[in-house]
Amino acid sequence: MLKKQEGFTILEMIIVLSIIALIFLLTLPNIQQKQKIIQNKGCEALIEVVNAQILLYEIDHLVSPSSIDQLISEGYIKDTQRRCPAGEMIEIHNGQAQAR
Repeated sequence: MLKKQEGFTILEMIIVLSIIALIFLLTLPNIQQKQKIIQNKGCEALIEVVNAQILLYEIDHLVSPSSIDQLISEGYIKDTQRRCPAGEMIEIHNGQAQAR
């Protein structure tokens, strides 16, 4: 005699996978939107850090830095801090850091 095997049928597996795929498709656009917000906030935070380092440079040298390269060469910021997470370059204009 054959024993009855318990488990999921193909139909049940298809229904469960369809529900998981539907949930994933509904949440994916929201995740992508949040990533853009995170990148923008990260850029704003990095600009504030660079502005603080500009102020420290001014205190130490009694003159404003003319470029971001001066801050990097003097060790006020790292080379990786010249670019925002979204890819925009940070430049100094009128003594303030700005993303371009």
